Amino acid sequence: MDLRLNGKTALVTGSSRGIGRAIAATLAREGVRVCLTARGAEALEATAETLRAEGAEVTQVVADVATPEGATQAVDTAVQALGGLDILVNNVGGSGGAGAFDVATPAQWTDVLNRNLLSAVWCSQRAVEVMRERGGGSIVHLNSIFGREYATSAPYTTAKSGLTALTKEMAVDLARHRIRVNGVAPGSILFPGGSWDRRQQAEPEKVARMVRDEMPWGRFGVPEEVADVVVFLCSERARWVTGVTLPVDGGQGRAF
Repeated sequence: MDLRLNGKTALVTGSSRGIGRAIAATLAREGVRVCLTARGAEALEATAETLRAEGAEVTQVVADVATPEGATQAVDTAVQALGGLDILVNNVGGSGGAGAFDVATPAQWTDVLNRNLLSAVWCSQRAVEVMRERGGGSIVHLNSIFGREYATSAPYTTAKSGLTALTKEMAVDLARHRIRVNGVAPGSILFPGGSWDRRQQAEPEKVARMVRDEMPWGRFGVPEEVADVVVFLCSERARWVTGVTLPVDGGQGRAF
């Protein structure tokens, strides 16, 4: 299927590794010119070089999009480097080790909300200005199945639930500008250096039991399985899809 993405431009946040890297690579294979962004310069440069070696047309910017200033810097750099912006993928996130409501600290609340929810707000606000001038665009938020049901981290669940609500609000509000907004909610995804990779190494028996008891397909997901869905939602083939948050979890989630 031709996704009709050739020649489009995209910014993918948190794209130096894991799901963000897979999304950037998959977009590039469809002919999209991509701007990568992350906080770590070394990892970002390494990822950009690897993707270029695979034939991708990519640029990069070091920025902390969990701040309004960093988000504006990332979007403006992408627009300048790519000549515009058609697609924004808000991938930055993570629980930051924050736990249940009665133990999560004020600093953890601030960090998790900034990374998972407000980063998407800051990046989207600036991107929408650009997309309106171009006559439309597509925004995809990386959510979580724990934005739909209980998780042990109160700040993370709160942030991801807010992102689900934001997705619907933005989709309705921005339809008049021909900007589609969707969310993708991954389940547990395994990749080198990721949180599940670290847990698997630290507690292999506990993680193996979780996979056996909670994962209907008996395995973790991989970043490319999430990336394929994100890229489809970015494309013209999904032109009548907006305001949804789509689980990509192999049936792990239990919400209806």
